[in-house]
Amino acid sequence: MAAAVLADPEVHAIGDLLDREEFRSGAELRDELQVFQDRYDQAVRADDVAVLSRLCREMNGRWGHVCVLTIGHEERVPHWGTTPEGPAAWLQ
Repeated sequence: MAAAVLADPEVHAIGDLLDREEFRSGAELRDELQVFQDRYDQAVRADDVAVLSRLCREMNGRWGHVCVLTIGHEERVPHWGTTPEGPAAWLQ
């Protein structure tokens, strides 16, 4: 049953629509949120556990990319991070 649902062309079309919207939203939020990506990158380079421990622990499984925002951001903005394809925002 699950295989039949996943093979449905309409399911693929909805998935593609969601992907496009997540990238559109990510790009729209980039100017506001890029500072969080920069902070994350610096913390990774410096092995700054204090900064990394305050970050959201959510990942987007399709991209395998972590949210770089601070824990509790969901009340104001969706999860956000950059990917090789560009910035992306996603909801739970």
